Amino acid sequence: QVQLVESGGGLVQAGGSLRLSCAASKRTFATYAMAWFRQAPGKEREFVAAISRDGGTRDYADSVKGRFTMSTDNAKNTLYLQMNNLNPKDTAVYCCAAKRANFGNTYTDPLSYDYWGQGTQVTVSS
Repeated sequence: QVQLVESGGGLVQAGGSLRLSCAASKRTFATYAMAWFRQAPGKEREFVAAISRDGGTRDYADSVKGRFTMSTDNAKNTLYLQMNNLNPKDTAVYCCAAKRANFGNTYTDPLSYDYWGQGTQVTVSS
């Protein structure tokens, strides 16, 4: 079992940056694969980014590739999502998720994840 808490969301103008944090209640390195998803009002949950259990494999959705970057601080059990050049289409509630299974072929599927944070709101104004 692991509990996840996101933070770092807020209001930012288009072109700005935010860094989201996902703090885990226990060490996740080598144990859990991690991911970020987002959901805008009236829209389906969307895959954003994922990182394998050992951090060696990372993937990003095409919509954020080149703008968003994940990083980790294993000593703090924290996963970060640096978001640059934000645009209004990035407005959503962002959630982090974890699962014991490694990537396989399911890492973009939210149903494959076992643990979820409460989400943090990101609002980008034009």
